[in-house]
Amino acid sequence: MVAWFVRHNVPVPMSTQEFQAGLSQRFVERDGMVFLPEQVAEYDKKRMQVAVAPQMELFICDERSAIDWLTDFLKRRPSTYQEVHTDFISQLGAGWKRHESKPELAGLLEDNFIQYDGAGEVPSQIHSYLSTNHKDLRGLEKNNPALVAKARDRWYVPDPHKAQDLEKKREKALLKEFDHYRAFTGRRLKEFRLEVLRAGFRAAWGNKDYQTIIDIAKKVPDEALQEDEKLLTLYDLALTRTEDGV
Repeated sequence: MVAWFVRHNVPVPMSTQEFQAGLSQRFVERDGMVFLPEQVAEYDKKRMQVAVAPQMELFICDERSAIDWLTDFLKRRPSTYQEVHTDFISQLGAGWKRHESKPELAGLLEDNFIQYDGAGEVPSQIHSYLSTNHKDLRGLEKNNPALVAKARDRWYVPDPHKAQDLEKKREKALLKEFDHYRAFTGRRLKEFRLEVLRAGFRAAWGNKDYQTIIDIAKKVPDEALQEDEKLLTLYDLALTRTEDGV
């Protein structure tokens, strides 16, 4: 697309930042890449077959990397809350971003994953793990009482179609929390969730509500804004649009 403008000696109608912001607004992002809605389901299926997420951070440093770590953990080993908790807590070290509030494990699981409650057949993700790692559970039907009992209360990564539903639910919750940031009357937010800010900035940009982005950015410590490329990009674009009187 850019080559066409260059070849015809016509100015490119948008900046790199605007292009990147448009991608974030219009498409689904996974592991630093963007996909069409019909493509992301196929990518998620393939991604579930990979042991470690691309470019996964060694330590959990914010909410996004915490979700990535849990996704990798639960793909390999669908587990109960107690089983996840021990490993999860050991990952929360000194690398956690200074102003990022630490989410509760229970909340991360509830918003991003599914827990099998023992009703109906055992999900394929759990069935595969249990039948592979427990000899006495091999060859059993998914509704076998012994298998159901062992699978109950385990959290697992949803299939791609259910994952999209969960993502919509999570986005709605993030925007609801963003409204609290918007209503905050103090000078600075001491702690906040970067995921909430990213969702709120994306929504505000999509609504051409550039002033909200600028106002919230003023409540965030400068170093936090400078360290997050997505927030900084939308903030800079919002400033440009207001200066141009758009």
